[in-house]
Amino acid sequence: MDDKKYIIVTGGAGYIGSHTVVALRENGFYPIIIDDFRNANRDIIQRLEETLKEEVIHFSISCQEKSRLSGIFSQFPIYGVIHFAAYKAVGESVKNPLKYFDNNFSSLITMLELVREYEVKHFVFSSSCTVYGDPDEIPVTEDSPVSYNSPYGFTKKVNEEMIEQFISSVPDTKAVALRYFNPIGAHASGTIGEEPEGIPNNLLPYITQTAIGLREELTVYGDDYNTEDGTCIRDYIHVVDLAEAHVAALKYLPKSKEHMSTFNVGTGKGTSVMEMVHFFQEVTGKHLKYHIGDRRDGDIPKIYADTNKANDLLGWKTKLTVQDAIRSSWKFQEFISDYRK
Repeated sequence: MDDKKYIIVTGGAGYIGSHTVVALRENGFYPIIIDDFRNANRDIIQRLEETLKEEVIHFSISCQEKSRLSGIFSQFPIYGVIHFAAYKAVGESVKNPLKYFDNNFSSLITMLELVREYEVKHFVFSSSCTVYGDPDEIPVTEDSPVSYNSPYGFTKKVNEEMIEQFISSVPDTKAVALRYFNPIGAHASGTIGEEPEGIPNNLLPYITQTAIGLREELTVYGDDYNTEDGTCIRDYIHVVDLAEAHVAALKYLPKSKEHMSTFNVGTGKGTSVMEMVHFFQEVTGKHLKYHIGDRRDGDIPKIYADTNKANDLLGWKTKLTVQDAIRSSWKFQEFISDYRK
């Protein structure tokens, strides 16, 4: 009998998913990547295998292809599912909400159907701090009021509610929703990192692409917010710390007394856009060309996490700094720019 703990990782070829695959394997789990590579490069599999020094189980399948997914659930005794697969750009969701509704809802529904049919007992959902909208009080706790400033945020909150109502129909299954703050950084090897298609939606990859010459200059979206330097403040968490939070969640689920638990996953500290720009120049010694632009639709002035619940119940807390993330991101940018030549 195969007693390995196989973990389905949807979107496992993506930025957060790939780092979580590494963390899972390093903690004795056996990840199975499900990804149709619409938002990832296929060569990430080779780089993961070089990092882990072993083959990585992966299938090029969409999360909506239930019949094909059933074959995987039939083939392996699945211990748990980590569901990353979703569209995630706030600005794009404002412009094209139906795209987000179609993908983010239907992929989750399919995965939950498979969890029920194959009696999978552990489910971890990739949620987001965007469910807090523009909060009145900061830091936000898991009990802070829920709001959404974008269709993307709406999909994440509705997905949380879908899971919560679903879980009551499968009493032997437990779920955790991890509300991410702003992941940045790369693996220490410099061979796995954030590699967005086209123009980056996230700050740090735009900074690194500008510094290396792929972008002409960085646009800082607004400097007239009600913050100390006028630019938006976010809770930037190193992606390696975030990956470890998923491992902690899987280890927590068997002993959880709740069918559904929600955790903030951040550092508990805010960093402004201009602070990130200055930190990047200090850490790398690179001059960064930037200009101040108009505010961007869907952005909020300030948010960062209260992480006490995750610290206490998951036994998890961040270990790496914003500077560590910048250093690893720049190492990855230099690697991937040469790799793509």
